Amino acid sequence: MTSIDKISPTTTGPLVVAPVYDGLCTFEFAIAAEVFGLARPEMGLGWYRFASAAIEPGPLRAHGGLSVTSDGGIELLDQADLIVMAGWKGADVPVPEALAKRLRKAWQRGARLASICSGAFVLAATGLLDGRRAATHWRYADKLRERHPAIDIDAGVLYAEEDRVFTSAGSAAGIDLMLHLVRSDFGVEAANSVARRLVMPAHRGGGQAQFIERPVPRDRTNRLSGLMDLVRADLRAPWTLERMAVASAMSPRTLLRRFTEATGQSPGDWLIAERVAEAQRLLEASSLPVESIAAEAGFGSVQSLRHHFQARLGLAPRAYRSSFGVAR
Repeated sequence: MTSIDKISPTTTGPLVVAPVYDGLCTFEFAIAAEVFGLARPEMGLGWYRFASAAIEPGPLRAHGGLSVTSDGGIELLDQADLIVMAGWKGADVPVPEALAKRLRKAWQRGARLASICSGAFVLAATGLLDGRRAATHWRYADKLRERHPAIDIDAGVLYAEEDRVFTSAGSAAGIDLMLHLVRSDFGVEAANSVARRLVMPAHRGGGQAQFIERPVPRDRTNRLSGLMDLVRADLRAPWTLERMAVASAMSPRTLLRRFTEATGQSPGDWLIAERVAEAQRLLEASSLPVESIAAEAGFGSVQSLRHHFQARLGLAPRAYRSSFGVAR
């Protein structure tokens, strides 16, 4: 058996194990390795330990022609605090019962299970997703629903969690889920630090849509981007459609049409999303009263903030702060 001490001798935190297999999804595995396996001495000794576990005999290859050498075998799953299933060989490839059994046992002893993209098929094979809400890439949603009708599949969100089982959508959504796990374990400042290293936004809510239906055309006049910057700089202002139209030198009707074509949403919906995002930032990073945050973000009242926050994120502002705020 591989010694965990030899895997991450400089940290003592939760052990994250990513199963590897022939045909490994390189990008999905790299997400887990980057977030949990990269040395981060600034995080202290309690930061994650990371290991890869071969679930089948070699030689193993990953997408792109890479050869894979793991830290140990499938027995490493028995020691993991978090197991990240980074994709799978394909929707039609059966999941070995030995793997499903190890995952079930890990969850039963208290470990968390997470999947990225097609890795949801592996978690589904354990039976642990039955009766629970789960996410996967929108391309796989129908097939997963057909194979496992007992799962409440939500193909419209970036990630979902229920009872220590976490699932995410297409590949990049796995980054959002991994940052969510970091935020849950070590707080918002740690998640923000990791996000900065990745050069990406620190937080996209799990309920955010996977994609915009319409392609985004070029804004040849640059008027929309200028308008967006203007609005973001003063979210407290009463931004009506008419006021936005004046600022962008368009008629309200033209602005509505062009804005919807460019973003897939109306100016009003976009404005609410920006105000919710600002409220999120203030709830995470400041100790301002919720009443002040409602005013700073442009909602005007706590009731309005609460309504839109709940509608978009499924949480009340105070509940969000208790989970992700600096004070936590």
